[in-house]
Amino acid sequence: MGLYKNLFKQTAIYGLATVLPRMLSFFLVRLYTSKLPTAEYGEMTIVLSWMVFFNVILSYGMETAFFRFYNSEADKKNVIATSTISIFWSTIFFLFGALIFRESLASYAKVDVQYITYSIWILALDALVIIPFSKLRANQRPMKYAAIKIGNVMVNLILNIFFLVYLPQLATDNPHSFADNLYIENNEIGYIFIANLLASLLTLVVLSPNYFNLDRRFDKLMWKKMMQYGLPILVAGIAFAVNEHFDKILLGYLLPENIAKSEVGAYSACYKLGLFMVLFATAFRLGIEPFFFSHSGNENAPQTYAVITKYFVILGSLILLGVIVFADILKLMLLDNESYWEAMKVVPLIILANFFLGIYNNLSVWYKLTDKTQIGAYISIVGAILTLILNYVLIPKYSYFGSAIATIVAYGSMMIISYVLGNKYYPIPYDMEKIGGYLGLSILFSIISFYVFRENYFVGIPLLIGFMYFVYHNEKETILGILKRKK
Repeated sequence: MGLYKNLFKQTAIYGLATVLPRMLSFFLVRLYTSKLPTAEYGEMTIVLSWMVFFNVILSYGMETAFFRFYNSEADKKNVIATSTISIFWSTIFFLFGALIFRESLASYAKVDVQYITYSIWILALDALVIIPFSKLRANQRPMKYAAIKIGNVMVNLILNIFFLVYLPQLATDNPHSFADNLYIENNEIGYIFIANLLASLLTLVVLSPNYFNLDRRFDKLMWKKMMQYGLPILVAGIAFAVNEHFDKILLGYLLPENIAKSEVGAYSACYKLGLFMVLFATAFRLGIEPFFFSHSGNENAPQTYAVITKYFVILGSLILLGVIVFADILKLMLLDNESYWEAMKVVPLIILANFFLGIYNNLSVWYKLTDKTQIGAYISIVGAILTLILNYVLIPKYSYFGSAIATIVAYGSMMIISYVLGNKYYPIPYDMEKIGGYLGLSILFSIISFYVFRENYFVGIPLLIGFMYFVYHNEKETILGILKRKK
């Protein structure tokens, strides 16, 4: 049990590094939706969606390759130096190339060129800290990792509040002052990007010693091995970006121009309610990924992975049902602008889709440990193809509800395919009877609570309590064992 205790301790710290910043970002969503009309929020979302694609390209699978070779190679400093130098020079080439063609990029994306310029610099700064952050995780320094991540978001949050709330008031109250000269009317989106840029710059400054402390040269042979391992991860990452964000871009292109950005804005804002599941799945992945690699040689590794996945499904099912039961209360915390509420009907689909993605990430351990990352790329490509086809078919008729359907089908398909192939290449004894029972019951109760008895808490709360009792009844021995050890 000491193994699990250490795992969940690290997961809790990584969870803090993920959950707290994302919780703080709740304030940003509320701030943005109170200050921006749906159309402007939609325009900003489209830019951010494109940024996700370039984030994936700029990392080109090097983060996962770093973990793989850091744990398998004797000369760990060589791995650090090679991956760091590789990311540095690829980022520099991107920065200069993108700045040269920024006007063409802005024209293609149909957004203001200043937003593209800010985005290019943010992308470059974020890419330069990929390996330093990975090094902290590999060396099991979750506290420092958490402190820097939280600091980044705190700076971003404070600057957003200053630019969007206090600066306009300061400029009005003090004409011809520094604040008045700094303030630009109707530049809310620009200020949002500036805040993000300054926060990313500060993060790089904090982690910059990693670039000055390299005591190895670039190893071309090591780099080739890392690229061979990482490029399929790049393909999978691009496919993931398609699954997660391309629907917002397609909504902007496929819907009539007069409503497109407003629809994107409402959909994206309500999509944020899926954040609770994303927080849980991301925190779990950050803690579990190094664990999977470091314990892959243990004889009982498959049994360990099976137990971990079962409890991931249990906790995820509770989050799924809990968020859906209280979705209309949570929306008051996140969105105080009623013009965004029209897209609330997609919330259960988005939460479930993110749950499927989390399960898929747990199941994907088999192709990472067997060095068959190309199969992971193929699975993600299947999901991306489904996403594109279903979005093209459904958006013109169902708008963002069609996008939500496409997302859940894509992630559900990836989850099933990974499970089937995993049984062939790296069998893991999952308790499918219990996993299927918890997942199926939580989905059924969620449908009843939201689509049949929405906002009827005399039905929703008993359903949640009933599910919790079902879990306790089936896992009673384990739960009591944990409580006794704590006592």
